[in-house]
Amino acid sequence: MDDHVADAVGRPDLVRLGERVLCLRFETMKVLSADAAVRRLLDTGRVVPGDAVVDSSSGIYAYALALACHRHGLRCHIVGSTTVDDAARLQLELLGATLERMPPSADLKLDQSRRVARIRELLAADPRLHWMRQYHDDVHYLGYRTVAHRLREALGPVPLTVVGGVGSGASTGGLARYLRAADPPGTPTRLVGVQPFGSVTFGSEHVADPDIIIAGIGSSIPFGNVEHPAYDVVHWTGFTAALSGAVALLREHAVFAGLSAGAAYLAARWERDADPDRTVLTIAADTGHRYVGGVYARHAEAVPLDSLAPHLVRSTAELALPWSRMAWAGAAGPPGARAGAVPEPRPRAG
Repeated sequence: MDDHVADAVGRPDLVRLGERVLCLRFETMKVLSADAAVRRLLDTGRVVPGDAVVDSSSGIYAYALALACHRHGLRCHIVGSTTVDDAARLQLELLGATLERMPPSADLKLDQSRRVARIRELLAADPRLHWMRQYHDDVHYLGYRTVAHRLREALGPVPLTVVGGVGSGASTGGLARYLRAADPPGTPTRLVGVQPFGSVTFGSEHVADPDIIIAGIGSSIPFGNVEHPAYDVVHWTGFTAALSGAVALLREHAVFAGLSAGAAYLAARWERDADPDRTVLTIAADTGHRYVGGVYARHAEAVPLDSLAPHLVRSTAELALPWSRMAWAGAAGPPGARAGAVPEPRPRAG
């Protein structure tokens, strides 16, 4: 029996999607990273029950952090994107968190920059606030250690390729870090990152997607938690390709998941066919409920996945819609993706 619903919500299911493709399906993936980060803060005395924490979020991390704070007796303040919908807003409110939404903006970079600037204002006004820094503090990797151990117990020493949205870097980076620590000799886990076009993280900011930047797996500002050399391959998927992947995932395997899961499933099928000696693990970070109108209602636009193939590129200058793939091969991040100096969390006031 679980002591708190955060345990149930954060526990993933392992689902087989056919030959050599598995899905690690979460209800809300970031519950793991938020809960582990809060536990570490409490264990080290950086915060104590009753203190307040703050962070920026487009929705999923906000809910995860609110759950962790509810569980551990902390106050929670979210500086949210306009993408935080009413369902998320009401849950945050009832969990005791406060939500401060930024003004509407069609510019993702402006939205993210505004949120960071607002957090800095809040920190200056109240030194007792603790900034969680989900994008820059690798304490958020910790939540995926147990998942990696359970995967190895369930799968044994099979060679693995992990495919998932990059986002803040903590989820795919954390899984790869802890899987690689226990890899069988000679068969290191491969890590395949999935990105949207228009994201600076792996240098696709010069390619505009006419439909949408897939929220949660890319960014218009540098993230310090992305460990670029950890990635072997990167796939960039546009909205239409990701939509086709999400619809196929539901039609073929009854997995109702978010748009990033559709992009990852598309990439995972390609990686499976490219290397017949490996089992491919694709990540579904959340359910599909937020995407009913914007994605699933448009299922008639989906195309068969066998009709899609990525542009195989050798540099980010060659990237092209609707889907590109590049061997990243452990390279450093592009100059525009390297996070600058980010203030460390402030020490507790005495």
